[in-house]
Amino acid sequence: MKERIIEDKNIIIRHSPVELIEHWVLAISGLLLVFSGFGELPMYKRFMVTQIPGLGWAGDFFINLKIHYLAGIVFVSVMVFHAFYHGWLRHQGLLPKKGDLKASIKTILAMFGFGQEPKSHKYLPEQRLAYAYLGGVGLILVLTGVVKVLKNLPGVHLSPALITSMTLTHTFATIFFLLGVLAHLAALIFKVNRPLVKSVFTGEVNLDYIRDRHTHWYEELVKHRVGDKAEVKVEEEGRGEEGVKEGVQVEAEVKETTGETGEERKEGSQVATILKIKGMSCQHCVMSITKALNQLEGIQNVQVDLAKGEVRFDNSRGVASDQIEKAIVDAGYEVLSDSK
Repeated sequence: MKERIIEDKNIIIRHSPVELIEHWVLAISGLLLVFSGFGELPMYKRFMVTQIPGLGWAGDFFINLKIHYLAGIVFVSVMVFHAFYHGWLRHQGLLPKKGDLKASIKTILAMFGFGQEPKSHKYLPEQRLAYAYLGGVGLILVLTGVVKVLKNLPGVHLSPALITSMTLTHTFATIFFLLGVLAHLAALIFKVNRPLVKSVFTGEVNLDYIRDRHTHWYEELVKHRVGDKAEVKVEEEGRGEEGVKEGVQVEAEVKETTGETGEERKEGSQVATILKIKGMSCQHCVMSITKALNQLEGIQNVQVDLAKGEVRFDNSRGVASDQIEKAIVDAGYEVLSDSK
């Protein structure tokens, strides 16, 4: 399922069904690994976990061992699938980027009311760092777990020092993995993060939230959608659109040779229109104005100058000025004046 904006529902499709299944299978198998791993120590009899109704089996070493092995197989399978699937599709949104640590500190400070949070792409900088952290710890768990399995196989003889070091590393990696999961869940305490909870279950997230916090990702989606619409339009109209443009150009040339006034020539040729816009302050405003005008049939070559507070475009089909103004007002901005 492709990431896309659904404006009538005020949502953005953030995750595909495959990504949702990946997330939940990995999360559940990871928690089972932690739970069964502590059950092998043993701990649950000592801390009376086995006295909780339905958890009497938790004190059985062999039951925990079987759960640990099965959960480990699922965990490793999902990690391998994740690497190949997203690597094949060249998904790089979750990979850490330069400056993520500094941006994460700013984001966390902003949650406590200090400073302003930097605008983000699809994933926040701290999400990318958490992905790298959990991925690295998960890889250590897998590698040390394989060694722990191999030592139990007939005919395999490993040095006691190696077994001890791998066991200790595996145990500490489990603790760090659990701490990472708890930190991941603790982030939901902050109100600003709660709109993302819905996406974990449905793949959808509120459009207004994305505009405000994941501004760069929203702008990319809008840009791609405008590009897709333009591509489809050209493909459907084919040479018909080119014929219209050629006719306009020929008409303009004929009028020029017959000595008609400049105002008359403007009706047939593509003369740039400039409108002064009130309320533009960022790239999101630029994208909104561009999108609003590109949806009008006959408006082309839209260029927004944020510094001058104006928009320039070609009105090749003579779209009425009140229709153009309405499109801009509906986008949330005010037309101050226009000149050609």
